Amino acid sequence: MDGVESVGYLCDARILELNSYENRVYQIGIEDEEPVIGKFYRPNRWSREQILEEHEFTIELAENDVSVVPPLLLTGDTTLATFGEFEFCLYPRRGGRAPSLDDLDSLQVLGRHIGRIHAFGSQKRFKYRPQISVQTYGIDSRTFLLENNFIPDDLIPAYASVTEQMLVELEAIFDNASDINQIRLHGDCHMGNVLWRNEIPHFVDFDDARTGHPIQDLWMMLSGEADEQAQQLTAILKGYKDFCMFDHRQIRLIEPLRTLRMMHHACWIARRWEDPAFPRAFPFFNTPRFWSEHILELREQWSKLSEPSLQILD
Repeated sequence: MDGVESVGYLCDARILELNSYENRVYQIGIEDEEPVIGKFYRPNRWSREQILEEHEFTIELAENDVSVVPPLLLTGDTTLATFGEFEFCLYPRRGGRAPSLDDLDSLQVLGRHIGRIHAFGSQKRFKYRPQISVQTYGIDSRTFLLENNFIPDDLIPAYASVTEQMLVELEAIFDNASDINQIRLHGDCHMGNVLWRNEIPHFVDFDDARTGHPIQDLWMMLSGEADEQAQQLTAILKGYKDFCMFDHRQIRLIEPLRTLRMMHHACWIARRWEDPAFPRAFPFFNTPRFWSEHILELREQWSKLSEPSLQILD
Protein backbone atom coordinates (compact mmCIF):
# COMPACT_ATOMS: atom_id res chain seq x y z
CA MET A 1 0.00 0.00 0.00
CA ASP A 2 2.86 2.38 0.77
CA GLY A 3 4.35 1.68 -2.65
CA VAL A 4 1.08 2.34 -4.44
CA GLU A 5 0.45 5.51 -2.46
CA SER A 6 3.96 6.73 -3.32
CA VAL A 7 2.77 7.20 -6.92
CA GLY A 8 -0.33 9.20 -6.04
CA TYR A 9 -3.08 6.71 -5.19
CA LEU A 10 -4.98 6.50 -1.91
CA CYS A 11 -5.50 2.89 -0.85
CA ASP A 12 -8.63 1.78 1.00
CA ALA A 13 -6.79 -1.14 2.71
CA ARG A 14 -8.49 -3.87 0.64
CA ILE A 15 -5.82 -6.17 -0.77
CA LEU A 16 -6.24 -9.48 -2.58
CA GLU A 17 -3.17 -11.55 -3.41
CA LEU A 18 -3.38 -12.93 -6.96
CA ASN A 19 -1.88 -16.10 -8.34
CA SER A 20 1.68 -15.38 -9.46
CA TYR A 21 4.91 -17.16 -8.61
CA GLU A 22 7.52 -15.20 -10.52
CA ASN A 23 6.47 -11.79 -9.22
CA ARG A 24 4.12 -10.67 -6.45
CA VAL A 25 0.79 -9.46 -7.80
CA TYR A 26 -2.07 -7.92 -5.83
CA GLN A 27 -5.45 -6.37 -6.44
CA ILE A 28 -5.36 -3.16 -4.42
CA GLY A 29 -8.45 -1.18 -3.48
CA ILE A 30 -8.37 2.57 -4.22
CA GLU A 31 -10.53 5.16 -2.44
CA ASP A 32 -13.54 6.14 -4.60
CA GLU A 33 -12.02 4.49 -7.68
CA GLU A 34 -11.73 1.10 -9.30
CA PRO A 35 -9.08 -1.20 -7.79
CA VAL A 36 -5.74 -1.48 -9.54
CA ILE A 37 -3.47 -4.49 -10.07
CA GLY A 38 0.02 -4.02 -8.65
CA LYS A 39 2.90 -6.12 -9.96
CA PHE A 40 6.03 -6.08 -7.78
CA TYR A 41 8.90 -7.51 -9.76
CA ARG A 42 11.21 -10.23 -8.48
CA PRO A 43 14.54 -8.48 -7.87
CA ASN A 44 17.40 -9.18 -10.29
CA ARG A 45 15.34 -11.13 -12.81
CA TRP A 46 14.93 -8.42 -15.44
CA SER A 47 16.87 -5.21 -15.81
CA ARG A 48 14.99 -1.93 -15.77
CA GLU A 49 15.59 -1.62 -19.52
CA GLN A 50 14.08 -5.06 -20.13
CA ILE A 51 10.98 -4.29 -18.07
CA LEU A 52 10.42 -0.95 -19.77
CA GLU A 53 10.87 -2.57 -23.18
CA GLU A 54 8.08 -5.02 -22.35
CA HIS A 55 5.88 -2.11 -21.22
CA GLU A 56 6.60 -0.21 -24.43
CA PHE A 57 5.59 -3.27 -26.46
CA THR A 58 2.22 -3.68 -24.72
CA ILE A 59 1.51 0.06 -24.88
CA GLU A 60 2.32 0.02 -28.60
CA LEU A 61 -0.15 -2.83 -29.08
CA ALA A 62 -2.87 -1.11 -27.05
CA GLU A 63 -2.43 2.15 -28.95
CA ASN A 64 -3.09 0.18 -32.13
CA ASP A 65 -6.32 -1.26 -30.68
CA VAL A 66 -4.93 -4.71 -29.97
CA SER A 67 -6.73 -6.27 -26.99
CA VAL A 68 -3.94 -6.30 -24.40
CA VAL A 69 -3.81 -4.83 -20.90
CA PRO A 70 -0.92 -2.33 -20.74
CA PRO A 71 0.53 -0.80 -17.56
CA LEU A 72 -0.72 2.55 -16.27
CA LEU A 73 1.31 5.72 -16.60
CA LEU A 74 2.57 6.71 -13.15
CA THR A 75 3.93 9.82 -11.50
CA GLY A 76 7.03 11.00 -13.32
CA ASP A 77 5.71 10.01 -16.76
CA THR A 78 6.87 6.40 -16.47
CA THR A 79 5.22 3.00 -16.13
CA LEU A 80 7.81 1.64 -13.69
CA ALA A 81 8.22 2.91 -10.13
CA THR A 82 10.65 2.04 -7.35
CA PHE A 83 9.74 1.67 -3.70
CA GLY A 84 12.41 0.41 -1.31
CA GLU A 85 14.18 -2.51 -2.97
CA PHE A 86 11.27 -3.28 -5.31
CA GLU A 87 10.33 -2.06 -8.75
CA PHE A 88 6.63 -2.18 -9.54
CA CYS A 89 3.97 -1.18 -11.99
CA LEU A 90 0.18 -0.86 -11.91
CA TYR A 91 -2.48 -2.16 -14.28
CA PRO A 92 -6.19 -1.46 -14.62
CA ARG A 93 -8.31 -4.32 -13.33
CA ARG A 94 -9.84 -6.46 -16.08
CA GLY A 95 -12.19 -9.35 -15.53
CA GLY A 96 -12.86 -12.35 -17.73
CA ARG A 97 -12.74 -16.10 -18.00
CA ALA A 98 -10.44 -18.53 -19.78
CA PRO A 99 -11.34 -19.22 -23.43
CA SER A 100 -12.77 -22.60 -24.39
CA LEU A 101 -10.35 -24.91 -26.19
CA ASP A 102 -13.26 -27.01 -27.42
CA ASP A 103 -14.83 -24.16 -29.37
CA LEU A 104 -13.16 -23.87 -32.79
CA ASP A 105 -14.84 -20.52 -33.41
CA SER A 106 -13.23 -19.15 -30.23
CA LEU A 107 -9.86 -20.51 -31.35
CA GLN A 108 -10.27 -18.71 -34.66
CA VAL A 109 -10.94 -15.47 -32.77
CA LEU A 110 -7.85 -16.12 -30.63
CA GLY A 111 -5.80 -16.69 -33.75
CA ARG A 112 -7.03 -13.44 -35.24
CA HIS A 113 -5.90 -11.47 -32.18
CA ILE A 114 -2.54 -13.24 -31.91
CA GLY A 115 -2.05 -12.47 -35.59
CA ARG A 116 -2.52 -8.79 -34.82
CA ILE A 117 0.00 -9.00 -31.96
CA HIS A 118 2.52 -10.63 -34.28
CA ALA A 119 1.87 -8.19 -37.11
CA PHE A 120 3.06 -5.38 -34.82
CA GLY A 121 5.63 -7.61 -33.11
CA SER A 122 7.40 -8.11 -36.43
CA GLN A 123 7.77 -4.40 -37.12
CA LYS A 124 10.57 -3.83 -34.58
CA ARG A 125 13.15 -5.84 -32.66
CA PHE A 126 13.71 -6.15 -28.94
CA LYS A 127 16.95 -4.50 -27.96
CA TYR A 128 17.21 -5.74 -24.37
CA ARG A 129 14.93 -8.76 -23.93
CA PRO A 130 16.40 -12.22 -24.57
CA GLN A 131 15.66 -14.87 -27.17
CA ILE A 132 13.99 -18.24 -26.79
CA SER A 133 16.72 -20.63 -27.88
CA VAL A 134 18.33 -24.01 -27.27
CA GLN A 135 21.00 -22.20 -25.27
CA THR A 136 18.73 -20.21 -22.94
CA TYR A 137 15.98 -22.80 -22.41
CA GLY A 138 17.91 -26.03 -22.88
CA ILE A 139 21.67 -25.91 -22.33
CA ASP A 140 21.58 -23.32 -19.54
CA SER A 141 18.80 -25.25 -17.75
CA ARG A 142 20.69 -28.54 -18.00
CA THR A 143 23.91 -26.95 -16.71
CA PHE A 144 22.19 -25.35 -13.72
CA LEU A 145 20.44 -28.57 -12.65
CA LEU A 146 23.56 -30.71 -12.97
CA GLU A 147 25.73 -28.21 -11.09
CA ASN A 148 23.40 -27.53 -8.17
CA ASN A 149 22.61 -30.96 -6.73
CA PHE A 150 18.90 -31.12 -7.50
CA ILE A 151 18.96 -34.47 -9.27
CA PRO A 152 19.49 -37.60 -7.11
CA ASP A 153 22.94 -39.11 -7.65
CA ASP A 154 21.64 -42.38 -9.05
CA LEU A 155 19.56 -40.53 -11.67
CA ILE A 156 22.23 -38.08 -12.82
CA PRO A 157 23.69 -40.40 -15.52
CA ALA A 158 20.24 -40.97 -17.04
CA TYR A 159 19.36 -37.25 -17.02
CA ALA A 160 22.78 -36.22 -18.35
CA SER A 161 22.66 -38.78 -21.15
CA VAL A 162 19.15 -38.13 -22.45
CA THR A 163 19.48 -34.34 -22.32
CA GLU A 164 22.93 -34.32 -23.94
CA GLN A 165 21.75 -36.36 -26.92
CA MET A 166 18.45 -34.54 -27.16
CA LEU A 167 20.09 -31.12 -27.15
CA VAL A 168 22.33 -32.13 -30.06
CA GLU A 169 19.20 -33.00 -32.04
CA LEU A 170 17.44 -29.80 -30.97
CA GLU A 171 20.40 -27.67 -32.07
CA ALA A 172 20.28 -29.31 -35.49
CA ILE A 173 16.53 -28.73 -35.79
CA PHE A 174 16.80 -25.03 -34.93
CA ASP A 175 19.87 -24.59 -37.15
CA ASN A 176 17.77 -25.86 -40.04
CA ALA A 177 15.11 -23.31 -39.11
CA SER A 178 17.51 -20.36 -38.93
CA ASP A 179 15.95 -18.68 -41.96
CA ILE A 180 12.49 -18.57 -40.35
CA ASN A 181 11.78 -15.04 -39.16
CA GLN A 182 11.80 -14.43 -35.39
CA ILE A 183 9.77 -11.61 -33.88
CA ARG A 184 8.71 -9.99 -30.60
CA LEU A 185 6.38 -12.41 -28.80
CA HIS A 186 4.10 -12.63 -25.80
CA GLY A 187 6.33 -15.58 -24.90
CA ASP A 188 3.99 -17.28 -22.40
CA CYS A 189 0.77 -17.34 -24.39
CA HIS A 190 -1.32 -19.98 -22.64
CA MET A 191 -4.99 -19.87 -21.70
CA GLY A 192 -4.22 -18.62 -18.19
CA ASN A 193 -2.92 -15.38 -19.72
CA VAL A 194 -6.05 -14.74 -21.78
CA LEU A 195 -9.19 -13.15 -20.31
CA TRP A 196 -12.27 -13.82 -22.43
CA ARG A 197 -14.87 -11.09 -22.06
CA ASN A 198 -17.69 -10.01 -24.40
CA GLU A 199 -16.46 -12.49 -27.02
CA ILE A 200 -13.06 -10.77 -27.11
CA PRO A 201 -9.79 -12.24 -25.77
CA HIS A 202 -7.71 -9.81 -23.69
CA PHE A 203 -4.04 -10.80 -23.41
CA VAL A 204 -2.31 -10.13 -20.09
CA ASP A 205 1.07 -10.70 -18.45
CA PHE A 206 3.74 -10.04 -21.07
CA ASP A 207 6.37 -10.61 -18.37
CA ASP A 208 8.00 -13.37 -20.46
CA ALA A 209 8.01 -11.38 -23.70
CA ARG A 210 10.99 -12.48 -25.76
CA THR A 211 12.21 -12.84 -29.31
CA GLY A 212 11.27 -16.14 -30.91
CA HIS A 213 9.46 -18.02 -33.64
CA PRO A 214 5.79 -17.02 -33.99
CA ILE A 215 4.63 -20.61 -33.40
CA GLN A 216 5.73 -20.18 -29.76
CA ASP A 217 2.60 -18.09 -29.11
CA LEU A 218 0.35 -20.67 -30.80
CA TRP A 219 1.37 -24.16 -29.70
CA MET A 220 0.43 -23.71 -26.04
CA MET A 221 -3.17 -23.24 -27.18
CA LEU A 222 -3.23 -26.86 -28.39
CA SER A 223 -4.22 -29.93 -26.41
CA GLY A 224 -5.27 -33.56 -26.87
CA GLU A 225 -4.18 -36.09 -29.47
CA ALA A 226 -2.44 -35.16 -32.71
CA ASP A 227 -5.66 -35.10 -34.75
CA GLU A 228 -7.31 -32.82 -32.19
CA GLN A 229 -4.30 -30.50 -32.15
CA ALA A 230 -4.30 -30.38 -35.95
CA GLN A 231 -7.94 -29.32 -35.92
CA GLN A 232 -7.29 -26.68 -33.27
CA LEU A 233 -4.23 -25.28 -35.06
CA THR A 234 -6.18 -25.15 -38.32
CA ALA A 235 -8.84 -22.99 -36.63
CA ILE A 236 -6.24 -20.73 -35.00
CA LEU A 237 -4.35 -20.19 -38.26
CA LYS A 238 -7.56 -19.46 -40.14
CA GLY A 239 -7.97 -16.37 -37.95
CA TYR A 240 -4.24 -15.65 -37.60
CA LYS A 241 -3.67 -15.31 -41.35
CA ASP A 242 -6.32 -12.60 -41.59
CA PHE A 243 -3.70 -10.26 -40.11
CA CYS A 244 -0.28 -11.89 -40.35
CA MET A 245 1.67 -14.11 -42.72
CA PHE A 246 2.54 -17.55 -41.36
CA ASP A 247 5.51 -19.67 -42.41
CA HIS A 248 4.17 -23.23 -42.28
CA ARG A 249 7.68 -24.66 -41.91
CA GLN A 250 7.68 -23.63 -38.26
CA ILE A 251 4.96 -26.16 -37.42
CA ARG A 252 7.94 -28.51 -37.31
CA LEU A 253 9.14 -26.57 -34.24
CA ILE A 254 6.14 -27.31 -32.00
CA GLU A 255 7.58 -30.41 -30.32
CA PRO A 256 11.13 -28.97 -30.10
CA LEU A 257 9.73 -25.87 -28.39
CA ARG A 258 7.64 -28.03 -26.07
CA THR A 259 10.78 -29.97 -25.16
CA LEU A 260 12.71 -26.81 -24.35
CA ARG A 261 9.84 -25.53 -22.22
CA MET A 262 9.84 -28.77 -20.20
CA MET A 263 13.56 -28.39 -19.47
CA HIS A 264 13.19 -24.69 -18.73
CA HIS A 265 10.24 -25.24 -16.38
CA ALA A 266 12.11 -27.79 -14.24
CA CYS A 267 15.06 -25.43 -14.00
CA TRP A 268 12.78 -22.48 -13.21
CA ILE A 269 11.43 -24.27 -10.12
CA ALA A 270 14.98 -25.19 -9.08
CA ARG A 271 16.20 -21.60 -9.45
CA ARG A 272 13.35 -20.42 -7.22
CA TRP A 273 13.50 -23.24 -4.66
CA GLU A 274 14.71 -20.96 -1.87
CA ASP A 275 11.56 -18.84 -2.28
CA PRO A 276 9.12 -20.27 0.35
CA ALA A 277 6.25 -20.05 -2.16
CA PHE A 278 7.81 -22.70 -4.39
CA PRO A 279 8.09 -25.68 -2.00
CA ARG A 280 4.46 -25.00 -1.03
CA ALA A 281 3.32 -24.87 -4.66
CA PHE A 282 5.47 -27.75 -5.94
CA PRO A 283 5.86 -30.17 -3.00
CA PHE A 284 6.59 -33.04 -5.39
CA PHE A 285 9.65 -31.28 -6.80
CA ASN A 286 13.14 -32.29 -5.70
CA THR A 287 12.08 -35.87 -4.94
CA PRO A 288 13.40 -39.04 -6.63
CA ARG A 289 9.94 -39.72 -8.04
CA PHE A 290 9.77 -36.30 -9.71
CA TRP A 291 13.14 -36.69 -11.40
CA SER A 292 12.45 -40.25 -12.45
CA GLU A 293 9.18 -39.16 -14.09
CA HIS A 294 10.81 -36.06 -15.59
CA ILE A 295 13.51 -38.18 -17.25
CA LEU A 296 10.84 -40.53 -18.61
CA GLU A 297 8.86 -37.58 -19.99
CA LEU A 298 11.99 -36.23 -21.66
CA ARG A 299 12.66 -39.60 -23.29
CA GLU A 300 9.09 -39.72 -24.57
CA GLN A 301 9.40 -36.17 -25.81
CA TRP A 302 12.69 -37.00 -27.52
CA SER A 303 10.93 -39.67 -29.59
CA LYS A 304 8.34 -37.10 -30.68
CA LEU A 305 11.05 -34.97 -32.26
CA SER A 306 11.27 -37.47 -35.13
CA GLU A 307 7.51 -37.83 -35.60
CA PRO A 308 5.71 -36.10 -38.52
CA SER A 309 4.56 -32.52 -37.95
CA LEU A 310 0.91 -31.66 -37.46
CA GLN A 311 -0.95 -31.46 -40.75
CA ILE A 312 -3.13 -28.41 -41.26
CA LEU A 313 -6.59 -29.40 -42.49
CA ASP A 314 -8.27 -28.00 -45.57
